[in-house]
Amino acid sequence: MPNRLQSIWLIARREYLERIRTKGFLMATILIPVLMGGGMFGAAELADKSPTASHIVVLGSQPELAQDLKEELEHGKDSKMTVQILPFATSHAELDQKIKDKQLDGYLVIEPPKEAGQRPEFDFTPRSTADMATTTAIEDALHQALIREYLADKGLSAPQMDALMAPVELNVLDRNGERGNSRTAFMVAYALFFLMYLVVLLYGMNVARSIIEEKTSRVFEVLLATIQPDELLAGKILGVGAVGLTQVGIWMIAFGLLAAQMGATSGVQVSLAQVIYFVVYFGLGYALYSAVAASLGAMTNSEQELQQLNMFLMLPLFFSLLMLEPVVTNPNSVLSRIVSQIPFCAPLLMDLRISISMPQPWEIALSIGLILVSIYAVLWVSSRIYRVGILMYGKKPNLPEILRWMKYS
Repeated sequence: MPNRLQSIWLIARREYLERIRTKGFLMATILIPVLMGGGMFGAAELADKSPTASHIVVLGSQPELAQDLKEELEHGKDSKMTVQILPFATSHAELDQKIKDKQLDGYLVIEPPKEAGQRPEFDFTPRSTADMATTTAIEDALHQALIREYLADKGLSAPQMDALMAPVELNVLDRNGERGNSRTAFMVAYALFFLMYLVVLLYGMNVARSIIEEKTSRVFEVLLATIQPDELLAGKILGVGAVGLTQVGIWMIAFGLLAAQMGATSGVQVSLAQVIYFVVYFGLGYALYSAVAASLGAMTNSEQELQQLNMFLMLPLFFSLLMLEPVVTNPNSVLSRIVSQIPFCAPLLMDLRISISMPQPWEIALSIGLILVSIYAVLWVSSRIYRVGILMYGKKPNLPEILRWMKYS
């Protein structure tokens, strides 16, 4: 093995063993998937099993519509509200006082239509304007009640209306024609997205923190007597990245064993392609972000200074979070295709598209190629900043000084 590769191997081995033997690695390996999985699936279950239970008053100018609305809100699927119907002339000031005294969550006024054949107007005064659950439940219930009113005017009986308005069950089939669970598939895609987000950010910042610690302890001055700065940078990135791959591998194996143990009833399925692409994009994303983090660590002298510059890491990750909903809603739109090709966003968004709806092979190949080119460019810049910055103590460099560093051979 050439001396250069041997030096990189020794540094990578040291970084790997130093981190994998710590209690923090063990705790993160156990707690991160537990907290993520419990938080996401727990929130989904609570949302399904916790319908709104607000207490409201309805002032209805149309008694039949008010009664239909009361039935929908008190016995609906997503609403277990308490509804009281009062005369239309009831004082609003009295109801406002009840809201202020927390005896009421709101009141709905059904105004008569201004012209014949028009819909009535609906004015809702809630105790909290941020109570979207109650507002949404009332909107949905009003929609159902108005449809029932219209169907009743057309002469349909109650059983006929119930049959017509019954929810439709959609059988979701995968590409093999087998029944799947779209909700579970989306949950898996979300879980992989946030797992990628956390691991790339965590281990990218670990590279920067490691550099700051060694700058503070002056360990670099000893290491640079026997090893080149770019070898040190390469070994550090490879070693910390190997820790991340080890952690992700443990999570994948544990998840696979759990899914196999729970059997087909769990509804949780992760394909081999999802696993492979996740590992590929994690490696690419980590290499890209850790190269940026290494240069940030070389330019700073403390954790406080690093916090001021970590926006360069956070901004593209935050932009990927903003694009999460548009990509999930329409993974093959022009916007989704463009943002998933941006090198700093592709590890997250292209992998998300792969989990939801497999893109064209050329799109995947193009995103990987663009990331590789970006990694080369960022490493070229970072290595030049790194070789000078690691020996700079006590002074925070400005932009002209950093540009001078890049000119050094």
